[in-house]
Amino acid sequence: EMAKKSLPEKFEVIPAQNFAERHDNNSEYKLVSEHSFDAAHWLHGHNGLCKNLHGHNWRVQIKLKSDKLIEEGTSREMVCDFKDLKKDFRALVDNFDHALIAEKDTISERLLKALAKEGFERIRLVPFRPTCENFAPYFYYEMKAKGYDVEVIKVWETEINSCEYREK
Repeated sequence: EMAKKSLPEKFEVIPAQNFAERHDNNSEYKLVSEHSFDAAHWLHGHNGLCKNLHGHNWRVQIKLKSDKLIEEGTSREMVCDFKDLKKDFRALVDNFDHALIAEKDTISERLLKALAKEGFERIRLVPFRPTCENFAPYFYYEMKAKGYDVEVIKVWETEINSCEYREK
């Protein structure tokens, strides 16, 4: 009550009785962040249209899970600092932005040299077929390796087509 009297009139201390009663060990937290990248790819050996070079506006969502909050320090009462999550997640996703993505060993060395000669700088060769079904676990395990408790990664290849990946 003493603190309330010393506050300017416009300020108000908000009671949080209900919050305190429910905010206990039975809690579960989910943090969600999204980022996007624009990139071209093709599916080597595919029989449909995707065997041709084409582009997407990819969108990637990460969902973290935790049953507790950090107890001390500047990130006290957080699952993690969104600033750190965004920095790490965006750096990973931005590696593919405005790039040509291809499965390793599906482009001839001659073509790679020709592309380099023409000024292509952002070619990303990945050890998997560049589908949303493979990008989802790629982002999942890369973020887990950075120490995040990832529940699920969702990758949209288009506005209406996506893939979610989580461990069983």
